Amino acid sequence: MEMDESINVFGEKLEVCGQDPVTGFFRDGQCNTCKQDVGSHTVCIEATKAFLEYSKARGNDLSTPRPEFDFNGLRPGDSWCVCAARWLEAVQDDAAPRLHLRSTHIRALDVVPMELLKQYAADLN
Repeated sequence: MEMDESINVFGEKLEVCGQDPVTGFFRDGQCNTCKQDVGSHTVCIEATKAFLEYSKARGNDLSTPRPEFDFNGLRPGDSWCVCAARWLEAVQDDAAPRLHLRSTHIRALDVVPMELLKQYAADLN
């Protein structure tokens, strides 16, 4: 798999999203992506209880430990790369968590407008 260039939504070097637990389509701690990443795991969120419950109700349980995948489950406050379309869906359902723009891959802009991302940014001054 050939990884897309590691660039964030500002056109700068993509910053780490989460190392504990290790996130990303490539499990490299960053929201890197490639053609094979059909879900576009490009938005770096700060997990909330509401979002974890929402995601579980939508069929993507991120909070239950899965030892067979060396995954302890997410807790509120953890950073995680989520699918851009799922994050957008959470916005529409009033369940979207805050995000980190410097750790969100530029490919997220294929799905989510920058102005919307900025409204939920935890890392803008």
